[in-house]
Amino acid sequence: MNIAVIAAVAILAAGIFVVTRHARAQAASIPNYKSENMNDFKKPDPEQLKKTLSPRQFTVTQQCGTEPAFNNAYWDNHKPGIYVDVVSGEPLFSSLDKFDSGTGWPSFTQPVKDAAVIEKSDSGFGMERTEVRSKGADSHLGHVFNDGPGTNGLRYCINSASLNFIPVENMEQAGYGQLLAPFVKAGLIKASTHETAIMAGGCFWGMEEIIRKIPGVIKTTVGYSGGTLANPTYEEVCAGNTGHAEAIEVVFDSSRLSYEALLDYFFRMHDPTTLNRQHNDVGTQYRSAIFYTSDEQKETAARVKARWDTSGKFKRPITTEITRATTFYPAEDYHQKYLVKNPGGYTCHILRDP
Repeated sequence: MNIAVIAAVAILAAGIFVVTRHARAQAASIPNYKSENMNDFKKPDPEQLKKTLSPRQFTVTQQCGTEPAFNNAYWDNHKPGIYVDVVSGEPLFSSLDKFDSGTGWPSFTQPVKDAAVIEKSDSGFGMERTEVRSKGADSHLGHVFNDGPGTNGLRYCINSASLNFIPVENMEQAGYGQLLAPFVKAGLIKASTHETAIMAGGCFWGMEEIIRKIPGVIKTTVGYSGGTLANPTYEEVCAGNTGHAEAIEVVFDSSRLSYEALLDYFFRMHDPTTLNRQHNDVGTQYRSAIFYTSDEQKETAARVKARWDTSGKFKRPITTEITRATTFYPAEDYHQKYLVKNPGGYTCHILRDP
């Protein structure tokens, strides 16, 4: 059998008929995933998708195209993690169910539990096949065949271009923590230990943009802390009469990121020596503060502050207040992940070298 015939047989066996010839598929940037948001998910219109997806991703997911075998992002990816819909972020497949089918495309024995995957009959190209699509975004993913190695005998042959890979160490931070249990059981990652920290250091937009990217951080919420008025609004806090500081609540995995290490980032990202001020932002709401949630955090905060105060990094004494955390009030929704929603927006924070 000559090479051309072998290639044709391989293509037919995988159910592949349309080949796109664009650059290698790239992982798309997706927002922090929240499963409850899928109930309100609205698929972007084609013109918007053309701006957010690569040409190959658009052709595959929106036009039922197929990428070349052995020339795609994930066919040979052996890292632990999950694969999500490149359009919506819905979790679809797990590396725990991935196997080498020899076809040159990512292959899985099954979707993740309760995955939003639907199957449709596909009679194109003179053959009866079963197409696989995502339910929420209606993305074309690939096809499923009954020649797999698992107990169900299935092989989900999926285009890399329809997927975005989330490494296991980033799953919780990206919003997929509910899918970590099988990876913990397999010994691929330790069960996380959640701890909460609250701190203030000027405008919370810039602080959140830095903190949310720190390895080990699971969730960030900007809001108001340290004041006397219940449920304050942004306008009330800006007036300077509530006693609140613009703050950020950080949920982190203390098995990966210690509270002390998090505070080191805190002192690197703002000027803790300017009382009630960060650059052009002036007022008590812009003060530097650590709101501890336990006696252990209080002791750690005092130790880290003293270390930075004598480090020679600053020309003036540190004015950061250390006080017990009271009720934290989340800010209005438009403030959350502000610089993600508004790239290039205002910030006065940078992460200095240690």
